[in-house]
Amino acid sequence: MKDKIFAVLQRVGRSFMLPIAILPVAGLLLGIGGSFTNETMLETYHLTKALGPGTVGNAILTVMSDAGNIVFANLPIIFAIGVAIGMAKKEKEVAALAAAIAFLIMHASIGAMITIHGGPEALLEGATTSVCGITSLQMGVFGGMIVGLGVASLHNKYYKIQLPQVLSFFGGTRFVPIVSGLVYTLVGIVMFFVWPFVQQGIYAVGAVVLDSGYFGTWVYGLMERLLIPFGLHHVFYLPFWQTAVGGTLEVGGQVIEGAQNIFFAQLADPTVDHFAVSATRFMSGKFPLMIFGLPGAALAMYRTALPEKRKEVGGLLLSAALTSMLTGITEPIEFTFLFVAPALYGIHCVFAGAAYMLMHMCGVGVGMTFSGGLIDLTLFGILPGNARTSWIWVPIVGVGYFVVYYFLFSFLIKKFDLKTPGRDAEEEVKLYRRSDYNAKKESVSDETSAKITNGLGGKKNISDVDCCATRLRCTVFKPELVNDALLKSTGASGVVHKGNGVQIIYGPHVTVIKSNLEDYLETAPNEEYNGANEAVAEEAKAEETAEPTGKLVKTVVLGSPLTGTAADLSETPDEVFAQKMMGDGAVITPADGKVYAPADGTVVFVFDTNHAIGFKTDDDVAMLLHFGIDTVKLKGEGFNVLVKAGQQVKKGDVLMEADLDFISKNAPSIATPVLCTELKSNQKLRRIGDGSIKAGEDLLAVDFYE
Repeated sequence: MKDKIFAVLQRVGRSFMLPIAILPVAGLLLGIGGSFTNETMLETYHLTKALGPGTVGNAILTVMSDAGNIVFANLPIIFAIGVAIGMAKKEKEVAALAAAIAFLIMHASIGAMITIHGGPEALLEGATTSVCGITSLQMGVFGGMIVGLGVASLHNKYYKIQLPQVLSFFGGTRFVPIVSGLVYTLVGIVMFFVWPFVQQGIYAVGAVVLDSGYFGTWVYGLMERLLIPFGLHHVFYLPFWQTAVGGTLEVGGQVIEGAQNIFFAQLADPTVDHFAVSATRFMSGKFPLMIFGLPGAALAMYRTALPEKRKEVGGLLLSAALTSMLTGITEPIEFTFLFVAPALYGIHCVFAGAAYMLMHMCGVGVGMTFSGGLIDLTLFGILPGNARTSWIWVPIVGVGYFVVYYFLFSFLIKKFDLKTPGRDAEEEVKLYRRSDYNAKKESVSDETSAKITNGLGGKKNISDVDCCATRLRCTVFKPELVNDALLKSTGASGVVHKGNGVQIIYGPHVTVIKSNLEDYLETAPNEEYNGANEAVAEEAKAEETAEPTGKLVKTVVLGSPLTGTAADLSETPDEVFAQKMMGDGAVITPADGKVYAPADGTVVFVFDTNHAIGFKTDDDVAMLLHFGIDTVKLKGEGFNVLVKAGQQVKKGDVLMEADLDFISKNAPSIATPVLCTELKSNQKLRRIGDGSIKAGEDLLAVDFYE
């Protein structure tokens, strides 16, 4: 579950990047246009005659300012479309159209509800705003995200839908805008009643954040950097930049939500004397870090490189340092020392938080579009003038950051012999990016998936792929093309053939293997692979498990999870379990359907069809309780699981209630394997229960040796 949530958050974060990518261009137009049409700025730099009101230059700059401002004014619909495109699996252009339609329909529905209930005057002051010309609730980019994520989900579910013949014209991708429009009509009605309470909650969170003072600013900066390796920093900082979590402020007679929106609204308002530090505290900390701190780290890595490697290292690090200084893109430097010295990255995160806090303490009011390089500092700090931004503190603090980063990194690299670029005579000199990290993970999973595909006779030989709690279940067209040795070389503990069916035994992590294989098969060449006669270097060989030796230090006794009849595992009517491919243990033919915890421990996982539970005792013995044989095919029917993953239980607590009559009639067998799946080399399993047994009575013993 954690992996699934993490994967979804990564996709959400990546989807945010599409609308975020337009902000630098919009900010450039607004920054130049807004700064050079500001009368105070023109008077300060004696440019009134050249660029003052009525001049051609002023007209061009006014257009630039308005062109940039329109992007920030319409970010909600831009996010709705961008997120839908980013989250849609295929036919992304359809998702974009559906998102635009759904966004307008949702706000039109809200606007209609506002009219029905007495108009904006009947609501709290500041609760409504104009969205694409529609009077609606003040939802900000949250409204766009609600539409983008929801439409993407509808799109992925329905873009291949087949309707009855009479309605077939409206099937497939044409159905997506239709269903999105209908759903978001209802969503708009619901939001009219729900959103005011959500808005109050957001305002309350924003108030807590704003009241957190300098410490809260430090925590924000720390978290923003900590999440970068996982690609989740966009998910973290976006609510601060674009919603009321980052504060609200009245600018030009209009209530503005979100730190970045507040900054750009003030940038376009010539009457603002100093930009709100309460908003820029979530942005300005990047400048000393990216313009000064990380280049100091780059210089330290250069100076500590081997003399013969410095020329090669110098060019790479100089390029990375200039990229950080000019654009605020820090990935090449950060990922380089993250890979080789994670502790350095941890220290860097602490200093990142301190940079935000120091800018807050110094009252720096510099905002940004995307990242904290010299370009943004010039546009949004220097050009608007020190009186409005207090930008002068950036280089003052920044010089200190350069010195600290240089000397601290130099000391730690030498002290602990950290292998930063150029420190290893044999190692290739290169900088790393997140793409290297992702590519490494993907290449491993792709390599395994390619081996599985070839072991099954190639993509053309594979009919379908599925899995249960422990097995990858595949159907092939030609069983003779299946190569067991190649399949076992992928980490499988066994392969079972049943006609055209092939079961590959991997254990509880099989769901990840299935997902990777399905992704790989989308782009794999559609051909057969006959490697049956090849000499497979990785051919799996049966290895005898060595008996543990040494002194017996303790014995852990596991109770029977069921009442019934216990027997040797070899009597299980399933060769995977009988041959102990998934681990050793016992088999119980249950007399009733209640499954109890065999010891004090933790529920590790509950399979999505509820027929199997992973369990780990407090003594670190991993177990699998698999009710019946081939019960995965029941798809959860007949099972009522009473616990969830991560739940701690005591011996004898009820984990599951199974309908024994239903399962007896619809599954090959009710025989239930009770397995110890990950016995260590110093552990030996003994079956001590036999024949008639009650739940809780001694069934298995695990001896620990030292």
